[in-house]
Amino acid sequence: MPPTPYVKRPGWFTNNVLNRTVAWFSRRGISLAGSNVLAVKGRKSGEWRRTPVNPLTHEGGTYLVAARGHVQWTHNMRAAGGGEMFHGRRGRRFTAAEVPDEEKPEILRAYLRKWKWEVGAFFEGVGPDSSDEELRAAAVRHPVFRLTYVD
Repeated sequence: MPPTPYVKRPGWFTNNVLNRTVAWFSRRGISLAGSNVLAVKGRKSGEWRRTPVNPLTHEGGTYLVAARGHVQWTHNMRAAGGGEMFHGRRGRRFTAAEVPDEEKPEILRAYLRKWKWEVGAFFEGVGPDSSDEELRAAAVRHPVFRLTYVD
């Protein structure tokens, strides 16, 4: 049996206060440190699911990094192959391709350079100054998707 994928579940405060606050601001066009709201169809229900995320622009691409690991939105993204990114009321449709682990170190480094203050605890000691080897070892725990906007 394969090992259980890494998941760092959010606590009550994050789910019920922090995420809702960030999403509320984002829906009104106020981004907190670059946050947006990701909408992706549920893989089982087919219903749209929304969660605040920090999209990363890096070397001409846009990426979503799952700081908390293999969480629900990552499973839904794999099944749906894309979704919508919202900043305010404006949504942008996109397709998503998962980035292979061996290509993640520079993306993770850029992500941690920008948001370590917010997500560093989920990376278990890995930071923007970590070696490629350390980042590659952490890559398996953190799915990364490259977004391609379609409209």
